[in-house]
Amino acid sequence: MFQLAPNHQDDIVRTAKIRFTFDGESFLAHEGETLAAALMRAKLLHIRDAPGDESPRGVFCCMGLCQECVVQVDGKTIESCRLSVSPDLHVTSLRRQLDT
Repeated sequence: MFQLAPNHQDDIVRTAKIRFTFDGESFLAHEGETLAAALMRAKLLHIRDAPGDESPRGVFCCMGLCQECVVQVDGKTIESCRLSVSPDLHVTSLRRQLDT
């Protein structure tokens, strides 16, 4: 017989919620979490298009190694898994066409 670990969900203390935008749409995130985590929690998985065949790409390694989750912030390309969300962050995807 096995025993399940106790549920400590109610003991988790989250940081304040802040707003950021992704392709002009407003989202909520917890201050200090990565952009990749915030986008996944919002169920936004298509972050960019592959350069060759334009297939959808998103978060993969969560360590900044694979480059699958790159986005643009202030004209610079950066991995969303290495970027902490901050108040009034404005992010642009590297998608050819926005999902409708």
